[in-house]
Amino acid sequence: MFRVKRNHPYRPKRPLSVTLIAWAIFLLFLVRLDQAVAPLLDTRIFETGLTGPLLDGLRLTPLGSALLTSLVYALLSLSGIIVLIGFLRMKRWSWIVLMVWTAISLIVSLLGYFYGRPNYIVMASDTFIALALNQTDVQRIFKIRTDPGERLD
Repeated sequence: MFRVKRNHPYRPKRPLSVTLIAWAIFLLFLVRLDQAVAPLLDTRIFETGLTGPLLDGLRLTPLGSALLTSLVYALLSLSGIIVLIGFLRMKRWSWIVLMVWTAISLIVSLLGYFYGRPNYIVMASDTFIALALNQTDVQRIFKIRTDPGERLD
């Protein structure tokens, strides 16, 4: 028999729940990307460019607010892709970042709901991700949970 030499350590097969979480992250990426572009479309910045000041004293103008909102959502979108890559490579840090991010996003979404601006897609995705990340097999793969006597490497 032939033995195949592996240059990399054995990695367990990615479970279905991890793949589903990755798709949910990608969906959130698309939602955040839409949220990044929408304020710019509303202010017609693509048609007219920057036509006014961004600040009025220490306050943001509507144009400045739209630009800041778009920048924040674009950064969230970009960071989501970075976390997605780490998550698909089953890196421990990505599980931790994703859990913290999901908790913060869910809190923000719930505040939006109570203030009359609900985003049901984000709320549903965050809930799904939080529940899926807390499954025992997912936590074991990312070395968040270990069995008695098992070492963390």
